[in-house]
Amino acid sequence: MPAKVQIARILKSDGTQGRVLVSFPEVDPEQIEGPVYIDFDGLPVPFFIEEVIPRGSVKAIVRFTGTSTLEDAEELVGRSVWCDALDDAQEEDFTGWKVLDENGTLRGTVSGVEPIPGNPCLLVDTENGQMMLPLHEDLILSVDEDSRELQMTIPDGLL
Repeated sequence: MPAKVQIARILKSDGTQGRVLVSFPEVDPEQIEGPVYIDFDGLPVPFFIEEVIPRGSVKAIVRFTGTSTLEDAEELVGRSVWCDALDDAQEEDFTGWKVLDENGTLRGTVSGVEPIPGNPCLLVDTENGQMMLPLHEDLILSVDEDSRELQMTIPDGLL
């Protein structure tokens, strides 16, 4: 069974339709695919997110599968939300690869992957220290397996 990573905390119920207010400090709930897990009596119970209504930058009103009443929502309050941690087999291993910017300038070398659920990041060693670079297909311009080079669009403010 894959390791679990805590991604959120259920803060309070919201209305009478089974919705809850959830804090997602590092994950965009709209990007979560597959089940999340909520512990009941020490056992992880799988739920799917059916509805997400953003509330600020780190909170959202959420309805999970099987929750449709205030009583259902109240049962979830105070619990942590978990998901499966990414393992090395799930993500491409770019460790040791060179990272080039959109102009082809060397920006650093990948030293590892930070498996943040829904937003894995490359750990890149640069001449100014280490930075985290989102590993997202929209940012990857080219992948050269022979020379082990990854050319990427690097968002402003990351360097």
